[in-house]
Amino acid sequence: MSDALTALLLGAAVSVAVATLTMTATALVGRAQGRVVVVDTAWGLGFAAIAVTAALVSLTGAGDGEPWRTWLLAAMVAIWGLRLARHLHVRNHTGEDPRYEKHMGGTLAEVGLGVAIRKVFGVQGAAMALVAWPAAAAAFAPLELTWVFAVGVVLWAVGLLFEAVGDAQLAAYKATPRGERPLVMETGLWRYTRHPNYFGDSCLWWGIWLAGGVASGWVIGLVTVLGPIAMTFFLVKATGAGLLEQTMMQRPGYPEYAARTSKFIPLPPRRAGQRVPR
Repeated sequence: MSDALTALLLGAAVSVAVATLTMTATALVGRAQGRVVVVDTAWGLGFAAIAVTAALVSLTGAGDGEPWRTWLLAAMVAIWGLRLARHLHVRNHTGEDPRYEKHMGGTLAEVGLGVAIRKVFGVQGAAMALVAWPAAAAAFAPLELTWVFAVGVVLWAVGLLFEAVGDAQLAAYKATPRGERPLVMETGLWRYTRHPNYFGDSCLWWGIWLAGGVASGWVIGLVTVLGPIAMTFFLVKATGAGLLEQTMMQRPGYPEYAARTSKFIPLPPRRAGQRVPR
């Protein structure tokens, strides 16, 4: 129990410290550029920084984590984080995301940095620290359940595949001239879920929780389960699908697409008389 508590405390300390530094730097960059959307790129980078920092701290002898698992978990988080950061940086390299303006009640210049920190940078920093906690804590804890670790790695791989393929399919759709593409993207993974990238993101972090938290013992697994729960909540209800669909429902063809396609969990398209999960 004391070893688990030590791992949890060390993991929390690393997660909070790195998330705070990341979001402080991001807020300053945002103020300089006059836009909040830079937080999207920092989101992935911050997770990678937390996982790598925890692995480096564990090398000093803190905790009892096996180096091979610690670095494998760090690689899993970093691969996801760096891929996502690159994808979002390319997408958001100029301009502001109107979803943030709506959430804050105006542009960054209009509402001020304090509001942006309270509603965006601070919230995402806290979420980052919480979600990364299972991987960070695992850097300081021994592996107890090898089979759970293996299941977690497989779930992580499935989630990463869903996210990467979904993003690639959407990018190909957007690259097609408007007159040559349907009103709504509804082929490939998008035929079965309106948000395959967000679904993949959720699977991936449940996999990291299994491989990091649960595989380190029931205490760490139980305490850190708030991480994947928080990530899934953000993806479904808050800054992910929930916020995006407020805009998408105004676009021609999207309400009809939503009526026949599952919002999150991949399911066969709706047939007449069936109810689509919300």
